[in-house]
Amino acid sequence: MRVLLLEDDQQIAKFISKGLHELGYSVSHTANGDEGLELALNESFDVGIFDLMLPGADGLTVIRRMRDKRIKFPAIILSAKRSIDDRVRGLQLGGDDYMTKPFSFSELVARIQALMRRMNRVNEEHEGIIVVEDLHINILTRETFRSGKKIALQPKEFSLLEFLARHQGHVVTKTMIIERVWNYSFDPQTNIVQARISKIREKVDKGFEFPLIHTIRGLGYVMKRDYV
Repeated sequence: MRVLLLEDDQQIAKFISKGLHELGYSVSHTANGDEGLELALNESFDVGIFDLMLPGADGLTVIRRMRDKRIKFPAIILSAKRSIDDRVRGLQLGGDDYMTKPFSFSELVARIQALMRRMNRVNEEHEGIIVVEDLHINILTRETFRSGKKIALQPKEFSLLEFLARHQGHVVTKTMIIERVWNYSFDPQTNIVQARISKIREKVDKGFEFPLIHTIRGLGYVMKRDYV
């Protein structure tokens, strides 16, 4: 998951960046609003975290310009301004959430994850499609495309890929996959998950510009673009 962080307090920026990196997120940080706007308009992000008071364009201007250009990734406003009017204005100008400083890092992560779930539900409800980079999974027709190329998947392969995509950016364990995709428990020593993942990788990752399915040794699997 790619995060755009606009924060001119270097201590706060370092705190957020370090914590998100440890969770496997890729963070692009700038302390300048003009530079942040340039990044937002020209690069792809999953979520933005914006301070309001910045050198150059302020955080609300960046968000408003993004929305004017139909850039839809969700924006969390992180500000010392606490009044109801400030919160309302921030949300009216295109912010998706508003947190006041000081804040809890665990709450920030929870709000990021909640926004991602909400975005996935919107895609599913309005288009029936889950999108991960150039991978499009149509949950209504059960068709899968990557970079416009149709990928043939067996029913269980589709279910496993859908499960990974619904949790994009987050590690899922072998036990979680078995319980949710197969609906019952196998011997924990079974290699059925690894075997299915291997087959899906052959179809979904092989021959494309970058892989989307990654093994996190000792933990499980994660679907994301590896920006590191």
